Amino acid sequence: MMLNLSADEVLTTTRAVRQRLDLEKPVAPEVIRECLDIALQGPTGGNTQGWHFVAVFDADKRAALADLYRQGWARYTQAQGSVFDLRDRAKPGPDRKQMVRVARSADYLAENLERVPVHVLPCISGRMGGSPMPNASLASVYGSILPATWSYMLAARNRGLGTCWTTVHLMHEEAAADVLGIPYDEITQVALIPTAYSIGTDFKPAHRQPGDDSIHVDGW
Repeated sequence: MMLNLSADEVLTTTRAVRQRLDLEKPVAPEVIRECLDIALQGPTGGNTQGWHFVAVFDADKRAALADLYRQGWARYTQAQGSVFDLRDRAKPGPDRKQMVRVARSADYLAENLERVPVHVLPCISGRMGGSPMPNASLASVYGSILPATWSYMLAARNRGLGTCWTTVHLMHEEAAADVLGIPYDEITQVALIPTAYSIGTDFKPAHRQPGDDSIHVDGW
């Protein structure tokens, strides 16, 4: 199913979908492959194309990843700077209401992650964890996988699929590598993208802070 959204529509309405993921409707592997083929047109530093995407359909492996995710989630919910911490410290108003919604939907995803029909794990060649690489080098490495992953999520949106960016399982990245046979010493996982058909496709642009707060011209 193609929604045939305009470029501006797909860029402004690709939301983090959690509670509106259809946990019962299967996703065909060929649909994921279409989205990943589009992702592979993304930018990559020096045209190195060191990216890898692991699409996980197997129920047992999804359950194992979800278990690792929940172990990390238990730590994350108590961490300073987490969405829960920000929710509790936010002043009453629209921003706090949004944080309450985000926290609720994030909890829902953690509780139901194994039920999401596809987990897509973007990876990049090399072992980044604990690396003393300078910022320019790290930016080049992550800049060679994160834009491609976003392209995957945009392509999914245009096909009626919902996605969201998660990284909590990376607290147990090596264990996740063991589940999927990823060579941990050679490959770095950067996210886990739950993917399912969305319940409804009527997503709107999100509330954001005014551009004047973050857009700078000719200097800070």
